[in-house]
Amino acid sequence: MHLHILGICGTFMGGLAALAREAGHRVTGCDAGVYPPMSDQLRALDIELIEGFGADQLALRPDVFVIGNVVTRGNPLMEAILDAGAAYTSGPQWLAEHVLFGRHVLAVAGTHGKTTTTSMLAWILEQAGLRPGFLVGGVPQNFGISARLGAHKHFVIEADEYDTALFDKRSKFVHYRPRTAILNNLEHDHADIFPDLAAIETQFHHLVRTVPASGRLVVNAREEALQRVLQRGCWSEVQRFGTKREEPGGLCARGEPHAFDVLRGSLKLGRVEWSLLGEHNQMNALAAIGAAEHVGVAPEVAAAALASFENVRRRMELRGEAAGVKVYDDFAHHPTAMRTTIAGLRHKVDQQPAAPGAPRPRLLAVFEPRSNTMKLGTMKAQLPWALEEADLCFALQGDYGWNVADALAPLAAPAQVADSVHALVAAVVRAARPGDHVLCMSNGGFGGIHDKLLAALDPR
Repeated sequence: MHLHILGICGTFMGGLAALAREAGHRVTGCDAGVYPPMSDQLRALDIELIEGFGADQLALRPDVFVIGNVVTRGNPLMEAILDAGAAYTSGPQWLAEHVLFGRHVLAVAGTHGKTTTTSMLAWILEQAGLRPGFLVGGVPQNFGISARLGAHKHFVIEADEYDTALFDKRSKFVHYRPRTAILNNLEHDHADIFPDLAAIETQFHHLVRTVPASGRLVVNAREEALQRVLQRGCWSEVQRFGTKREEPGGLCARGEPHAFDVLRGSLKLGRVEWSLLGEHNQMNALAAIGAAEHVGVAPEVAAAALASFENVRRRMELRGEAAGVKVYDDFAHHPTAMRTTIAGLRHKVDQQPAAPGAPRPRLLAVFEPRSNTMKLGTMKAQLPWALEEADLCFALQGDYGWNVADALAPLAAPAQVADSVHALVAAVVRAARPGDHVLCMSNGGFGGIHDKLLAALDPR
């Protein structure tokens, strides 16, 4: 089969392309501004990439055009496909029919932590000898690739609630029909397609409706929105995590996020000791352990496997150190994710002793409001709360229709806002001193700010 994929450089569509190529199909694709790292990965797989969405690509005559949700009406190639009556489908639909059908799908859904938790779960199953297939919206460092078919029946997938395609406005995850589903957390996000939290809860309940009675839902016990989802109807076994110790049956943690016992009620099941920071990763671990148990991996084995988990690129990834300043890259872009990411690094910074006579290490937060929800200004009021634990804050002002400096005015220390990455780098470099930790947060490339900071900090 020949697939031509529109929007191939996105993490989901690029992963789908890799799976199709591994399965022996011919794959070509196009995107606007064909960009790395996905473009490099795809070319390494001998996948032909075309710049732009020209209607002339209809001449490729693939068996099917696979349409990414970045494509809208008015796109010249999409219009040509419709006019020609050519065969087309969505990425999630093609994946469901050609990769997931007949397999035990383990899906990871939630507003935050999907990529990390999916990677944890795939690594646990790998360490247990199950050789799972997976599709992750990032690059798990343990595997070095974002997708593979796997050798056995299990397939782990990041289950996104974003819409499927211009012709299918259901969430992507309703196509996956999991037997094991993690519901990690749930907040309002994607304000460009969901008017409110209730609309997202409805999509999550559509997912719940697809899990069989013999399946398992692994649900964050602390999330009221998820409890409302289950109250609409639940037909599967439920394993809750993040419960209080006195609650029987639920999974909980005892200890610090970097070293903790995994408990079911008061019974110890295993212990996790690793390098990851933050309570959010502790919760992600509990979710992955609960899901792995459903396919026969004992919690003790799962917890031990996480000791060698190396996280995902762009999740608190140390990009380098220059002039005594550490620079990190993180994908956080929702206020809650930003706050939890900062809290994890804050804990590490506060434990770092200062040299005699030297000032204490500081945390400098640098962020770009790049997601569609952020650009709309829907969550601008939450930004001071998201950033308040940082010592200094720096932000990029783009063409958002709202003023970032005004939104950050309630912060105790005035935020510095710049209208270009170059100016932002200069502001951070002026403020930074040896021992500081600079945390850059964006769901995009942020104009290569990480390398620019490192170069500017140590211009030799």
